[in-house]
Amino acid sequence: MNVKLNRSDYMLLVIYYGVSVLMAIYEYANRKHELIEFFLDIPSFVIVDILIIYLFLYWLLPSYILKNKKYFQFTFWTLLVLILAGFWEDVIGHYSGGHDWGKFEYGFQQVLNYISDSAQSIGLPFGLLLAKKYYENQILFGNIKEKQKENELKLLRSQISPHFLFNNLNTLDALIDSDTEKAKEYLNRLSLIYRYLIQTKDAEVMELSEELELAENYIFLIKTRFGDDYDFTITKNVSIENKFVPTGAIQTLLENIAKHNRSQHGKVIKAKIVIDADWLTVQNTKSILKPNENSLGTGLKNLEYRYQLLSDQKPEITDTIEKFVVKIPIIKLSEES
Repeated sequence: MNVKLNRSDYMLLVIYYGVSVLMAIYEYANRKHELIEFFLDIPSFVIVDILIIYLFLYWLLPSYILKNKKYFQFTFWTLLVLILAGFWEDVIGHYSGGHDWGKFEYGFQQVLNYISDSAQSIGLPFGLLLAKKYYENQILFGNIKEKQKENELKLLRSQISPHFLFNNLNTLDALIDSDTEKAKEYLNRLSLIYRYLIQTKDAEVMELSEELELAENYIFLIKTRFGDDYDFTITKNVSIENKFVPTGAIQTLLENIAKHNRSQHGKVIKAKIVIDADWLTVQNTKSILKPNENSLGTGLKNLEYRYQLLSDQKPEITDTIEKFVVKIPIIKLSEES
């Protein structure tokens, strides 16, 4: 669940606290509070409330509930935050009201009051935000699931398309006459690709090691078909154990390179796959034959949609005159990875 604030969330907070401030001013005026209380109490409660909401949305919920399910730590930090907020409000109120510090209340009951007052203060705005975020995430999830079903069929058709098969059969036919041994290897690699695609068609993510095997087979087909027009390198800067990517992600990126770039005047299209701790980067030099206008094709769009469902991170795409770079987040299913 994505709990980060967006523009409409900020608008909701502005409206809520705008109304709350007006109500507080009216109440303070009726009770004939001193001017200092207006300028200390009201801004203080707004700032503290918003700070608590930020702590919940950007620290407590992501760190202890959404990712790690550490309920004890979440409860501890929640109570501590509420107590500190309540204590601060009490201090501000005591100071602005000109009360005797000798009568400042301490004790267990006062701590309970701090928790209760702070919870009541942020309860409504925080509840509204969570309800809104839940509703938005449900809509997004529904849209993505619906789009994913459609895209999975498109993706599978693009991976096992008659056009793809036709091109590879033509290459295989030419190899049979010229190089029988290479034709056997080509057929073996092609069968491995199809077997992998069929076996993993229902899998959301696959181990990076298996995806790299698919990539190596796919690169073999490209190199055999186009000769030295493409130069591929794979660099593993870290261990690839316990690391995952969306199924077929690397093959989609390689397909994008071959689809949108052609060697011209002997200029080799150089492509690199680099694996780091958190990212897998696929980078290629660009063809000078024509502008690469549709680099963000269906395959890459499908990949972005899938990341919205699988992770709170998304692919990063850099398109310059000389190169095209796609960085996809590596998905880790265990903390040790």
